[in-house]
Amino acid sequence: MDKAWVGAWQIAAVYVGTVVGAGFATGKEIVEFFTQYGTGGTVGVLISGGLFMWGGMRLMMMARALRASSYKQLNDYLFGKSANVIITAVMTVMVLGVTAVMLSGAGALFYEQLGLPKQLGIVITICLLFITMLYDRKGLLAVNVFVVPLMLLFSIGILGKLAVTDKWCMTATVSHHSWRALFSPFSYAALNLALAQPVLVPLATEARDERTVKRGALIGGGILTLILLSSHVVLLSFPYVLHYDIPMAEIIHTFFASMYWLYLLVIYGEIFTSLVGGVFGLRRQFHFVSSPLFFIVILALLYAVGSFRYSVLLSFLYPLFGYVSILFLFLLTLRKMP
Repeated sequence: MDKAWVGAWQIAAVYVGTVVGAGFATGKEIVEFFTQYGTGGTVGVLISGGLFMWGGMRLMMMARALRASSYKQLNDYLFGKSANVIITAVMTVMVLGVTAVMLSGAGALFYEQLGLPKQLGIVITICLLFITMLYDRKGLLAVNVFVVPLMLLFSIGILGKLAVTDKWCMTATVSHHSWRALFSPFSYAALNLALAQPVLVPLATEARDERTVKRGALIGGGILTLILLSSHVVLLSFPYVLHYDIPMAEIIHTFFASMYWLYLLVIYGEIFTSLVGGVFGLRRQFHFVSSPLFFIVILALLYAVGSFRYSVLLSFLYPLFGYVSILFLFLLTLRKMP
């Protein structure tokens, strides 16, 4: 395999790892945006998948053309410098908020699935995060290249086992908010593309060449579509999917008990990759702040917000950030390639 393909797979792994965080991995985010709408949610998954492939490639190619080293420079072009002070502040709050949701998700995993204190899970995760970020870009790539293939295989494996054991029931509780079902795929893709900016912008600029970036975006978007679709179909087969903070873990525990501990490892890895991606992007944005001060402030903020209940944070912040991000997706489509 030549270096262009190796670079493309690395970009794809980071793209997937950044998007697939606590909400995605636990199933809560997929339920919130897709599964609660039943068949309409399945159509929404396919629309989001297409937006991930196209939008990811356009975002990275635009960042590369601008030679942007942080998401502020890309947003300067998209929104204009006068409006971008506000936009960058909003984006930074969004990245901080969602990264805190990831940390809260790690704590919820320890509490709900392992019976350990939530704060212990948060502290352990912060320590691992600090060690990984000492290696900067190499740490980001290493974590994602390890976790993402495992995540993909596990997701497809669960779907396959569900089909073989004939446990389809499609009885998940369905919401009747049809207007929300219409907007969900766009707000979901917009949210994740906006939140992936801090990682994808410097990654695209530092990539080997344009072909590597295009391949990475298409591969990453395709993998995201596969994981999202398989997870959504599995979640549809569980009748009480709206009642849990970590519905995927309950499904594994109920239907596939032998794979339960492996799933907990995979889900924690997925949460961790998004945490690393969020902090990596923020570090690039605040490059003018000394590393010790940055890590002290950022980890203290994450700990404070992440201590709130995971499902409450996700249900409130994700839809709100999704609607805010639609403007970002609109301008990403409208602006000419520089």
